[in-house]
Order: sequence, then C-alpha cells, then structure tokens
Amino acid sequence: MKQKLVIIGAGMASGRVIEHLLETCPEAYDITVFNAEPRGNYNRIMLSPVLSGDKTYEEIVTHSDDWYKENAVTCRFGEKVLRIDRQAKQVEGEKGRVAYDKLIVAGGSTPFIIPLPGHDLEGVIAYRDLEDTQRMMTMTKGNRVVVIGGGLLGLEAAAGMAARGAEVTVVHIMGHLMERQLDEAAGYLLKKSLEAKGITVRLSANSKQILGADGRVRALQLEDGTELPCDLLVMAVGIRPNTALAKDAGLAVGRGVHVDDKMVTSDGDVLAVGECVEHDGAIFGLVAPLYDQARVAAQTLLGQEAAFVQKTLSTKLKVTGCDLFSAGDFAGVEGREDIVYRDPARGVYKRLVIEGDRLVGCVMYGDTADGNWFFGLIRDRTSIEEMRDTLIFGPAYQGGAQSDPLSAVAALPPEAENCGCNGIFKGTIVQEIEGGQMRWGAWRPHQVERALPGCPRRAGPLSDLLSVAMADGIIRGQIADYPVTQEGGRSLLDGAALSNRSAA
Repeated sequence: MKQKLVIIGAGMASGRVIEHLLETCPEAYDITVFNAEPRGNYNRIMLSPVLSGDKTYEEIVTHSDDWYKENAVTCRFGEKVLRIDRQAKQVEGEKGRVAYDKLIVAGGSTPFIIPLPGHDLEGVIAYRDLEDTQRMMTMTKGNRVVVIGGGLLGLEAAAGMAARGAEVTVVHIMGHLMERQLDEAAGYLLKKSLEAKGITVRLSANSKQILGADGRVRALQLEDGTELPCDLLVMAVGIRPNTALAKDAGLAVGRGVHVDDKMVTSDGDVLAVGECVEHDGAIFGLVAPLYDQARVAAQTLLGQEAAFVQKTLSTKLKVTGCDLFSAGDFAGVEGREDIVYRDPARGVYKRLVIEGDRLVGCVMYGDTADGNWFFGLIRDRTSIEEMRDTLIFGPAYQGGAQSDPLSAVAALPPEAENCGCNGIFKGTIVQEIEGGQMRWGAWRPHQVERALPGCPRRAGPLSDLLSVAMADGIIRGQIADYPVTQEGGRSLLDGAALSNRSAA
C-alpha cells in the first residue's frame, strides 16, 4: 500500500527528490506538493537568461503540468501552507488539510531586504522568482535602475536590464565585485567589462536611505549624500533559509532547519532539503549540494542506506558573458606563493595560490577551460612539485611541451567530475557512450542530458569529451545527423533539442 508523502515547496531540490522516487520506486508514495508560487518546478538558475531575453519562461520549466499529471503527483500550487500539525501528521494549507506519513520541508529561502528607511516603497523589489524577473523586464530605454549588491545575482540583474536598454547603476559595499568568488584583480576586470556594457559601478558605497515620492521609489541616497535616481530599485544582497514553518511546528532550527546525514529533521517522519536546510552548521545556496541532498532524501524515504556529505566545491560561472572560475582558498596568507598569468589584450587573468607543494586556491577570468583540472588538484591535494614551472599553463602543457588540448580530456581519470551540480563524472558519460546510448532521439544519454539545461557552462567540456570518444572510434556512424568528426561533439550539443527532456 502506498504511503502518503507531502512536500512543501516545488523547487529544484524537492523536484529532484520526486524524480529519484519515480525512477527508483514509483509505487512507493502518493505525492502531494504545495507551492506558494502558482506554478511547479522551474530552473531558477536560468532566470537571468529569461531577464536578458535569451530564453523564455517556457524554456526553463523543469516539470510541466503534463509531467505532474503523467506521474500522478497532486499539485496544490498557488496555495500557501499555514502550519504543520506534527501530532495529527497533517499539513494545513489555505484550502484545507492533507495527511502525511512522511513530510518533506523544502521551503527554500527568502531574499534579504536591507531595512533601510523607504525599503517598503513601491518599486523596491528583490530578485528571487519569476514575478521579480517579469517586473525587471519592464525596465527598458528611458528607465533608470539601481541594483544594490555586487554579487552574482545583482550583476546578472544589472546586465539583463542593461541589455534591454535601461540605465543601470550597481552599488556594492565592498571594495571589489563578487568578493566571495574573485580576488581583487579579477574583480577589477569584471568591473571594466560591466562598464564597457554601459553599467555604472559604485564600489565601497554605503546606502543610507531610499527616497520616494507619492509612495514610489525615486532615488537611493548614499552615506556621502549622493542621490541615485531610479524607477526601480533591486536588492540582491543575499538570502536567508526559510525556517518559519519548521520553527512554528517545533522542529529544531538554527540558521536553517536542522537535519542529520540522512536529511531527517528532529522529527523522524519529517525530512528537509534545499536552501532551508542546515547540516553540521552549514547552509547551502549552490545547486550541487542541493541535488546531493535530494538523492539522499529519496534513498532515506525508500529505506536505503545513504548519507549526505559536504564536499569541497568550485564555482564556475558566466557573468554577463564573462567566464569566471574560483576554487579553494585564495586569501593572502603568510607562507603562500602566487603564480599569476595576465593577458590584458585577451582579457585573461589566472592566479594560482600554492602552499608547500600543494595547490590550495585558484581564480580564473576570461579563460576557464582548465578549471576542473585545477580543482581536481586542490580537492585531491595532489603534489605539484614536478609541474610547478608549467602549472599555470594547464594540463595540455605538462611534460614541457604543448599537446593537443583534447589530450587533457582524454587523460582525465574516470572519477573526474564533469558537472558538480548533477554529480556527473567522466566515467559515467563514457559508459553511456560505450553503451550505444548516443542517439538523440529515443536513445538519449540521460546523464549528459541532465547536465545541459541547467548547467550550460558544461557544454564545452561535454563536447570535448564527445569529440575524444569520436576520435577513439567509440561512437560510430551518424549522431543526430552529425558526421563523426572532432567538431561533431560541439555541433551535437549546440544543435540538440532538449525541450522534451525527462529531467533537467
């Protein structure tokens, strides 16, 4: 007999839990999903391309209405959950109660709004969901916008509105942009790139108050008295785990909802996943650990042994068209050495931080092709003593001479991670290639397909891997009407239609 599973929140983490349950044991649970938004699971990572006009909302939908119907998932979308009654094992929504045997709290996070005077004026918004994105999409030529926050989200918001013709100013309290991911030199290059796109950047700038007229925002005033006129003010200054429901229900919470290694809360029948979670003192905002949590939660629900383990992560991003990569600890510490490569003409900057005979940190701007290789050296604590002189030039130069760039891909071990977001490794993809699952029609390579839609930066590494396979004769004949050449790998990924994917 099926058990009743209720899920609060239809985000990317809970959506992945459902996928795992349906793939592994579809008869285990009757599933009901509540979501305050009037829609199901979509890829929030891809809201920036929607804002810039490169994609439509329909293209970033992960689970369509038809998908939920086909999988017999009961949807309570557009309905807020009022409370969790743990004693009765019921969830109370705005339209009534639903009983559960197991409950997943996946309420995500809430954007932090700086409590400046005037923060409640009309025209002051966060950047979190589709509605926020649609509001920003109305900012075009003749409109002025101020974005508070020089992190990834703020810069993507600024670039998207600037692309639509709006006059955009970014205000950041720190001395350089994206200080959590980039060092000062890379932050400077990013600033110059944004300014070349017509975006004004104000660094080391403290906001004092938001000024209004007739109930609407009209300007941001800085501590030095400067007024920045605006029709819209976007706050992109971070998120906070959404713990209100869990706290009211008496579950253990700190910064987030406390979970153990099995993603179980202080109540054995209640699990939690996603940005609302706190595990061993850590909270999470990147998608890779959220997907790991989802896998573990699904296994726990099915009575399988599983444990969530926090991993060392790298950050590989494309911000306003600029490729960025960072990993490890790149803070200046006594006893460490830097190897720096600069090519101003190409807009390329690379910095490696070495401690002893180990690489401990890496920052790259403009050319991030070797990022995964450097990350592997950091993660595995590999000795770099024998390749120190050529290390900055990447894997293709090890041994003293340049080799075919694809040779670096061919040399990667099977356990080399290709997509941290989805836990995809070189060996997994090679197995699917060797298994003949490379026809893009009925025979879709599941792992490759899962990586691409929400992780477009992986298209390059994946195409290189496909090209190596083609050169090795692993793939024979035609793939989606592309000839078997080294260019075929990229052509395949560039031209692949993924809109009907089973999982994103």
